[in-house]
Amino acid sequence: MSEKQAVTAAKTDHEAAPAKATKPKSARRWAREFAVQALYELFVAGHEVAAVRLRTEGEPDFKRADKDFFRELWTGVTTDTDALIAAVQPHVDRPFEQVSPIERSIILIGAWELRQRLDIPYRVAINESVELAKTFGGTDGHKWVNGVLDKLAPLLRADEVAAAPTRGRR
Repeated sequence: MSEKQAVTAAKTDHEAAPAKATKPKSARRWAREFAVQALYELFVAGHEVAAVRLRTEGEPDFKRADKDFFRELWTGVTTDTDALIAAVQPHVDRPFEQVSPIERSIILIGAWELRQRLDIPYRVAINESVELAKTFGGTDGHKWVNGVLDKLAPLLRADEVAAAPTRGRR
């Protein structure tokens, strides 16, 4: 087969392959993504909490987010930051302030969900944080986020973690 034929065959094979269907983001995922970006702004630029929330809620795509969930998440993380950091710090290998602002934001969101939103299964809270880290974080940031939250979950959700089947446990 000539080089030209090989290129043509490769293009044909590629074009024939079905595109991977992406599931649309849920309103809660949108809310979490906005929270990550808003917390990043808070950590990096140091703007006022209320101003960051209002600017975030003014974003054109904010209409896609679960507004009530965003506000509850935002209020919870920004008013309870010290307690969340205290819960997370034993599972972090450096002072929390040295963690990148993106991973710091994601960890705080995950810790808040594990602590405050018992209606959200712990595996879902961890998975959502891992997905945020894959979207916004560094190359292996999702692995680090998973490790930290996986250590935190048994402390905050002992009964739920103990009751979970061991097969496929995070």
